[in-house]
Amino acid sequence: MPGRAERWLETSDVVPMFPTLVWKFQIKRDFRQAMDADILNALAAIRGKLPLLAPGEGWQSEQRLHELAAFEALTICVRDAAASVLRFLRIESGTLKITGCWANVLAAGAAHRAHSHPNNFLSGAYYLATQTGADTINFHDPRAQTTVLRPPVTALSAENTDQVVVRVTNGAMLLFPAWLCHSVDANRSSDERTSISFNLMFADFAEGLSAPLW
Repeated sequence: MPGRAERWLETSDVVPMFPTLVWKFQIKRDFRQAMDADILNALAAIRGKLPLLAPGEGWQSEQRLHELAAFEALTICVRDAAASVLRFLRIESGTLKITGCWANVLAAGAAHRAHSHPNNFLSGAYYLATQTGADTINFHDPRAQTTVLRPPVTALSAENTDQVVVRVTNGAMLLFPAWLCHSVDANRSSDERTSISFNLMFADFAEGLSAPLW
């Protein structure tokens, strides 16, 4: 016996609206070998004689790493990737400027709570040292109203989940809207997880973009 809808249905469709996008890039191994070595050497010098991280501890550098010579190659990658995002979004105006860039190191058991990056257009991360158990980032549903009613589901899917887990490897770079809430689960490996985070904003925002649209 045919299903109930089949008795009356001619056509049906699902119309996706207002997508939340994350852009994922993989930097070529031969390009990033020297770049990663420079960055790791710079981070080792910055950390200097700081004590080793204890289990559950994390370390963040100051936020102007993009101004250091050791990060020049990475900033080129970030700017090129950001320009491609603007092209994808058909955004006409301007150049995106790196407004902050910092290192995140998580020891075994350390996590990074859910947060976003205000006063920027895009945020991102570049992954220097990941391993099994320390190779994911979580993105959380930005629609607060979806928590009002949460009926049980038969299986998780992109259409009904409130969190998307993105797996990353060494050399991966993610860009995403700066308002998008994200977190990192506790490092389940015995080694440190190291990534470089960054923010981008329109360089000419006050001059070219902040005027009312009406």
